[in-house]
Amino acid sequence: MSATPTLPLGARLPETAEMIRAFLASDASFDGVFFTGVRTTGIFCRPSCPARKPDPSRVSFFATAREALAAGYRPCLRCRPLETGGQPPWLVPLLEEIDRAPERRLKDADLRARGLDPATVRRHFLARYGLTFHAYCRSRRLAGAFQAIQQGTALDEVTFEAGYESHSGFREAFARVFGEPPGRTAGRDAIAVTWFDSPLGPLVAGASPRGVCLLEFTDRRGFERQVEVVRRLFRCPIVPGRHPLLETLGSELAAYFAGSLRDFSVPVDAPGTPFQQRVWEALRGIPYGETRSYEDLARAVGVPGAPRAVGRANGLNRVAIVVPCHRVVNKDGQLGGYGGGLWRKQFLLDLEQGRRN
Repeated sequence: MSATPTLPLGARLPETAEMIRAFLASDASFDGVFFTGVRTTGIFCRPSCPARKPDPSRVSFFATAREALAAGYRPCLRCRPLETGGQPPWLVPLLEEIDRAPERRLKDADLRARGLDPATVRRHFLARYGLTFHAYCRSRRLAGAFQAIQQGTALDEVTFEAGYESHSGFREAFARVFGEPPGRTAGRDAIAVTWFDSPLGPLVAGASPRGVCLLEFTDRRGFERQVEVVRRLFRCPIVPGRHPLLETLGSELAAYFAGSLRDFSVPVDAPGTPFQQRVWEALRGIPYGETRSYEDLARAVGVPGAPRAVGRANGLNRVAIVVPCHRVVNKDGQLGGYGGGLWRKQFLLDLEQGRRN
């Protein structure tokens, strides 16, 4: 049997022999670590997919679902690699442990004691969060420290609770993330971010003290640019952390994808030009299950001759689904554009119009 899979340039992947073994064995412990694309069908799967395995010579291996989508592969309808089940079984318990005690420093030896391979964990966190496991844990510790400082906790106490043995080490790490030493950040804002799984793949969400300011698919075209825009507009750091608005958003998204929620109650904090604000407000006025054309939207915001300008503002929406830019279609009824991919737009419209089980 030939074993010469195509590997994407620069991907963070296990050794080829290890991936082939996991692929042929349908090893679920590698779910989320890499994805397999079958060139003869144009479909990509998770390693544990129960479908009949093709010869590895016909398989491309990808570090992330985003890379597979960018290469033109469609998600498998059998193993559904973008859904929650595509995450490895060890991820949720590990995240819960970090949330319970973010000040604790989990070393590679601690991961091995839990039966986890540190390299596998590192690759998964890089693919999912854009951070190594240890960088993610450090960001969670510092986010908690930031919140404690905002609440008036003394710096000596914050340093100890964040798991740092020296003030100098804490100040240096804190300044790298927040741009200023801890003593200067009292009263400052930060954007708390978290990740949600969905039937359409992972979503990253961010919240300011005033509302949800970011909700995007992590493989969306231009995602990094959207995050940078949020950072620039709010002029504050973006760090992993908990936030009551994100908890509300997570519950509402779960209900939305289950078909039991039509209107989101979570507030939105989306700075923009007056024109952009009018467009985004008009988007929220499109009823669930209905669509509007770009021309309809242009008339609704008082610029009937500027559907292209409306389309640009629509594309700059940073709070997907809650601000339902997916409900805007071409005049002829065709889908038009969507930063998250037309297949996602079709899924959302089908969901809202009762065409999905």
